[in-house]
Amino acid sequence: MLVVAGESLIDIVRTPDGAVHEAVGGAPLTVASALARLDVPAILITQVGDDPHGASIRARAGADGVELEASPLARTATASAILDAAGSAAYDFDISWSLPPVELPPCDALHVGALGTLLEPGRDSVWDLVDQAYARAVPVSYDPNIRTAFVEDADQVWRDVEALAGRAGVVKLSDQDIAALLPGADPADIARSLLDGERTELVILTRGPDGATAFTRTATATVPAAQVAVVDTVGAGDCFTAAALTVLFEDGAFGEFGAGLPREEPALTRLLSAASTAAAVSCGRRGAEPATRSELPPGWPH
Repeated sequence: MLVVAGESLIDIVRTPDGAVHEAVGGAPLTVASALARLDVPAILITQVGDDPHGASIRARAGADGVELEASPLARTATASAILDAAGSAAYDFDISWSLPPVELPPCDALHVGALGTLLEPGRDSVWDLVDQAYARAVPVSYDPNIRTAFVEDADQVWRDVEALAGRAGVVKLSDQDIAALLPGADPADIARSLLDGERTELVILTRGPDGATAFTRTATATVPAAQVAVVDTVGAGDCFTAAALTVLFEDGAFGEFGAGLPREEPALTRLLSAASTAAAVSCGRRGAEPATRSELPPGWPH
């Protein structure tokens, strides 16, 4: 069982031709849904409002098989995603985040990231979940998934990213995250620096159409992006994260007596290739729509 903690919202996607599409989204919800669609049991700790948008989120979670632990919210959050001609999205958010303290359920790993780890006051409850996982030796996965609209002090946000990454065994971040917080820095150098974290063993750097690289203390692996006719990139990084976590979960990488995280190039290449393949499915359709197991090549992720 994997636990995901963070925001749920409705993506309002505006295409270059002026069309508007609404879809369930939010990075943590997309990760949880993608896990469930890949047959990994998933719990999502989140907040939703008692409104039509909240009903849509509950319906999506139920249809995908995600167990929802949702505290109330006055109004379900929304994110307006404005697409350019290449399908890339720029976001404008209407969100409040006030998650109350919650007990971490028994699980194999905890995944956190995005606005849930940034916005006060709810971020304190997410960080507390990380502390609970740390105390129980439960592996943590972290994806900062930076949204520049909420970054007032880039230096402070980066210090928070480093602090939280240091408690995560797996850190996934994008070149856009690094550009937002550390403009001009070399993304590979920054990714490697995160391996100095107390518990960090694996750092994955995604570069959109330029592929992804995995770093450990003993090896590095890079794969190109899977080829797909891009409709939009909404949720693609979250689908990549969920697919990578699925591979790790199925390989027994989590748990006190598990196989441990991959460290060498062949295993890292397999991990990245599997995640890239799954993310490409989402890029090929509108909104944050993760792949199901049946939509991936036979034998995936092997």
